[in-house]
Amino acid sequence: MAFRRRGYVALMWVALLAAVGLSALQAPAASDEEFSMPGIESQKAFDLLEQRFPGAAADGATARVVFVAPDGQKVTATDNRQAIEEAVDSLADGSQVAGVADPFESQAVSKDGSTAYATVSYKVASDQVTDASRTAVEKAADQAREAGLTVEAGGSAMDSGGGPGGVAEIIGISVAALVLLFTFGSLAAAGLPLLTAILGVGVSLFSILALSDALGLSTSTGTLAMMLGLAVGIDYALFVVSRYREERAKGRTPEEATGLAVGTAGSAVVFAGLTVVIALVGLSVVGIPMLTKMGLAAAGAVVVAVLVALTVVPAFLGFWPNAVLTRRARKQSKEGETAEVRRRAARGRRLLPGRKALARKSTEGEVVPLNSLSAEKRDRDNMGTRWARFVLRRPLPVLILGVVCLGALAIPMTSLQLGMPGDEAKPTSTTERRAYDDLAEGFGPGFNGPLTIVVDAQGSADAKAAVATISEKIGDTEGIVSVSQARFNEAGDTAVFMATPSTSPTDEKTKTLVKTIRGERPAIESEADASFEVTGTTALNIDIATKVQSALVPYLIVVVGLAIVLLLVVFRSVLVPIKAALGFLLSVLAALGVVVLVFQQGHGASLFGVEQTGPIMSLMPIFLVGIVFGLAMDYEVFLVARMRESYVHGESARQAVVSGFRHSARVVVAAALIMIAVFAGFIGEHDSMIKMIGFGLASAVLFDAFVVRMAIVPAVLALLGEKAWWMPNGLDRILPRVDVEGEALSRRPAESQVLDPDPTPDESVEVRV
Repeated sequence: MAFRRRGYVALMWVALLAAVGLSALQAPAASDEEFSMPGIESQKAFDLLEQRFPGAAADGATARVVFVAPDGQKVTATDNRQAIEEAVDSLADGSQVAGVADPFESQAVSKDGSTAYATVSYKVASDQVTDASRTAVEKAADQAREAGLTVEAGGSAMDSGGGPGGVAEIIGISVAALVLLFTFGSLAAAGLPLLTAILGVGVSLFSILALSDALGLSTSTGTLAMMLGLAVGIDYALFVVSRYREERAKGRTPEEATGLAVGTAGSAVVFAGLTVVIALVGLSVVGIPMLTKMGLAAAGAVVVAVLVALTVVPAFLGFWPNAVLTRRARKQSKEGETAEVRRRAARGRRLLPGRKALARKSTEGEVVPLNSLSAEKRDRDNMGTRWARFVLRRPLPVLILGVVCLGALAIPMTSLQLGMPGDEAKPTSTTERRAYDDLAEGFGPGFNGPLTIVVDAQGSADAKAAVATISEKIGDTEGIVSVSQARFNEAGDTAVFMATPSTSPTDEKTKTLVKTIRGERPAIESEADASFEVTGTTALNIDIATKVQSALVPYLIVVVGLAIVLLLVVFRSVLVPIKAALGFLLSVLAALGVVVLVFQQGHGASLFGVEQTGPIMSLMPIFLVGIVFGLAMDYEVFLVARMRESYVHGESARQAVVSGFRHSARVVVAAALIMIAVFAGFIGEHDSMIKMIGFGLASAVLFDAFVVRMAIVPAVLALLGEKAWWMPNGLDRILPRVDVEGEALSRRPAESQVLDPDPTPDESVEVRV
């Protein structure tokens, strides 16, 4: 239908793109969604602060300007103090500034007098701080530097969100174009997947922008949708176009080849897309609203990519049916069109007159063109076929080697430490990192991650005495070096103060300290007759890591369970889906292992521009599991569905493995290389978290596509043999039937199988008797 009504299909999508684009332009700007995680103590304390300190902007941005005196001098010296006070006066100017704490009045001077800092509080959150406000901080710092001081600035207000956006996407698209061009040998065939993927991403992003205000989506919601929409959009179109070229090589007409391509590869695209959607929607299990919205938006982008592959790609093939073919195939197709009259005159004969010299009987007694036989032989001897036969001859060694290698890479994952890297993870070339180091040297490593204690003395007989008791008890806790003076709200029933640990925010000892304070809370609250909560950036990161770790197993159960049910329907097999899920777990654990190896333990860190090792981002395991699971099942569906198709059409289990690799290995490899290119582009970013995500995803795709799907899968299928496709009769009757293999499409009238009269030497042509 899309091929025949290609004009209407193209018009519909152009109209849809224009409609959502106009809606996005007219819709209110996306709100800056506050990060929240219900059910953790840190969030409860933040909520209490917002309730009891109205207008205080508990999530307001802050900047710390650190002043270090020259060697042998002190910041309290007359000239140095005057320069610092002038800088503080300059920092106070600005429409977004709520206030500046003078270091000499707020006791923000180190004991040795070498370092001081001024805290700038803003009325807005960090993502609302303007470039003008950051420039004002830099000008004040330059003013103090002229007096001979070393001045650096850090804090949430100085985080501008990294470098210019779009660089990673440009790198990914460029590499994808080269891979597609090499795979297809045609500019049109390489450009079609890119064009349709960009169309799908455009529709998805405009839709997200149009609905952002109504659904409460943040500006960052579309990031994951864009990344995944681009990657799967290219891959899905790649598989349909590849199958179309294959069917055209068999002598099919353009319309028939399009129908067969969408009926087989397109069906696989539908189920591959469903597995990705399951993984993304399953992110709601974690219980983080922001993550749930990101997952749903990305799932919507994947659905759009599937629809584009099923409608826009066949419509484009209708407009330019020969453009995606190789140059030799296009020439052959043109010659075939001029020979249409001779073909009709010769209908009913085995071959056209004058072609008998180019034919002989095959071993099955069929009369087949000689150039078709030679093409078939070359096709059977491609790289995918040779690799599959190699694995079939040595399945056990290949299986053991693959499992041992991935298992060894997964070992570092046992020492995984989750956290949220801050300024300490940034390159030393940034002022934020240098400010962090100066504060740690002048005030101790724990100064960069103080604990915020919120005391609720409502109902207490003496609120001030209760706060003093809690402050004294926490200050006496081993690992706390100092506590600040408590600040009360206007009602006088709530107070907040800071407790500075002796260890850095990412140190495991700090995590133990937070647990100790919370463990001693019942006794302290009983004595003080007031309750308190521990929060702050350090405590929040600890709580997030704990919640993510507890949510990971339920998330895996939900996602893997639903995907196994879906693959049961697709493959009509019990063992194949289980094998697919186990292989995915192996690749994800290996990817987490190498992330720990590089970003936490520092092995080879310099090769990827990692200057400071530390804990792994708390959300990294969830991101890795969710995204990679969907992509891994993509490769599983595309590769094994072709094996299933050959098996259903009468080939033995072992030969079906070879056939699957013959037709699908090349495009699966190309798809994996495209994914790796898209994700690896993020490794070049300066932000350590983006770098970590890009490295982890690229590693996971590399392991899953080239080790699990290309080595372990055929080895397991070879060992299982016919048992691989076993399905209990009772279960077989219950499950719905879907024709992913295109079995119904093979029952067509003989007249529709008339061959092109002049097949090229490099095309495999099927002749039916």
